[in-house]
Amino acid sequence: MALGIISIFRRHGRQYIKDLRKAVIPEGFRGRPVIAANITQAEQEAAISICPTGAILAGPFRLNLGKCEFCGECVFAVNGKIRFTNDHRLSVSKPEDLIINAGEDKALVIDQVAVRKEIRSYFVHALKLRQVSAGGDNASEMELNAAGNVNFDMGRYGIEFVASPRHADGIVITGPVSGNMAEALQICYDAVPSPKIVVLAGTAAISGGIFSDSPELQRKFIETIRPDLYVPGNPPHPLTFINGILDLTGRK
Repeated sequence: MALGIISIFRRHGRQYIKDLRKAVIPEGFRGRPVIAANITQAEQEAAISICPTGAILAGPFRLNLGKCEFCGECVFAVNGKIRFTNDHRLSVSKPEDLIINAGEDKALVIDQVAVRKEIRSYFVHALKLRQVSAGGDNASEMELNAAGNVNFDMGRYGIEFVASPRHADGIVITGPVSGNMAEALQICYDAVPSPKIVVLAGTAAISGGIFSDSPELQRKFIETIRPDLYVPGNPPHPLTFINGILDLTGRK
């Protein structure tokens, strides 16, 4: 029996990512986009017209990651003048930092000044989070679940999801916040002891995504609180989420 288990371990090899801070996602992953400085007016118009969520804007030409579905249609529409790199470090602490301007190729980072002092004081060594699916399609939820599996194991940093908001230090919101979930989301938030953090995970949570114009949404809660972390993606990669949390809490 024991020899059989050892044989399985040898065949499978190492299952986990040893250092999540230095992990590199293979080429082909749609991460941080880069827009060429020489993108023409015609190409700009083509990209704007094809974007399903209005994430691409003119004057100046730019892309809002908070609205981007990462579908990649704009890449084909502009002959490669827009490309998605494999840089998964996308989490920011301010929504304006989600804007990608033409001609820029710089990493997205947490604005240290914008991080509340109590976050670094209380949550640097451990953070318990309550995940709330506010009308989500289960894509972001599955990736957040994967963040705790054997491959990523965010629990090694003291980051864990808990069942009750009363045991949590903050909430992670996924989904566009449907009207049926608006009150439940508020109740969950109120039940978390202060100080508490709020994380928006995924395009739908940040902006409503493809449902942003739907009358079935009720995003008043998002508009009245100040989220501490924005994690773009559809869905966000586990490494994007984990490294965003580590950057927010000041973990080296």
